[in-house]
Amino acid sequence: MSRTVDLVVPCYNEQDVIASFYKETNAVVKDIPGFDFRYIFIDDGSRDNTLPQLKALAALHPEVGYISFSRNFGKEAGIYAGLKASTADLVVVMDADLQHPPSMLPDMIAGIDEGHDCVAARRITRKGEGRVKSWLSSLFYKFSNAVSDVKMEEGAVDYRMMTRQMINAVLSLCERQRFSKGIFMWVGFDTKWIPYENVERTVGTSKWSIRSLFKYAMDGIMCFSTAPLKMVSWFGGIVCLLSFVYIIATLIQTSIFGIDVPGYVTTLCAVLFLGGAIEFSIGILGEYISRIYLEVKNRPIYITKETNIHNGNDEEAVE
Repeated sequence: MSRTVDLVVPCYNEQDVIASFYKETNAVVKDIPGFDFRYIFIDDGSRDNTLPQLKALAALHPEVGYISFSRNFGKEAGIYAGLKASTADLVVVMDADLQHPPSMLPDMIAGIDEGHDCVAARRITRKGEGRVKSWLSSLFYKFSNAVSDVKMEEGAVDYRMMTRQMINAVLSLCERQRFSKGIFMWVGFDTKWIPYENVERTVGTSKWSIRSLFKYAMDGIMCFSTAPLKMVSWFGGIVCLLSFVYIIATLIQTSIFGIDVPGYVTTLCAVLFLGGAIEFSIGILGEYISRIYLEVKNRPIYITKETNIHNGNDEEAVE
């Protein structure tokens, strides 16, 4: 009996690559015996012709399913929606821009057959990316692993194949502020890493700017670490200690040499430094509080506008 594999593919303004993605992926999977592959495309509120193309593709190929959001909810919501809609024995998360090579799918299946719960891709080069973006990405992994108990493989991407047991574990984490790379690691299970060289995007443009990547990194750190809060506490303690030492030194100096002429520059620097430190600390607290605020609202992670997938799993659909 054939095993089933669902390919979860989040899409945002990917009209230029949908056809080539299906063609290249299907050329690989049709030659893998013993497996039935299905597609779950997630239209994340695209503003171009992504949805019409997905509908046309689904009309021609019965194995193609799609979910279209009512607006742009983000890639994390797209991944969650695809995993929730999947019912297969194995599930693959991959991008539509072909930067996740379909040619790696046979190796992923081989890794699962070896007994691994997850087979994930890890970039070993960043060919085609700017130096600043590459440096910031490397810095993120180093900092995140230093401050969090959830360790992420440097260069890890969302491209991975997972067993049904692992998928169910991931779906049990229904938090609204999602960071899938961290969630995949937090649930545990045995993961095999497959290194690959970065594939440059040949069609279209990347949707990730420096600003969006920075926000994504902040979400990753704050979703799986309270270290920033602890850093604020340590920083406050150090400032208090230094202030106490300064007060004692000033009292001793005053008792021996008398009252010195007040220093305008020293006072100004101290006020600006402490004011900036306080604002910075409040900002970190605000980031955590804002995430608590969004979680307690308990709003749906996404809203489905239309879909051709009806398996009873899509509880967040609003028809």
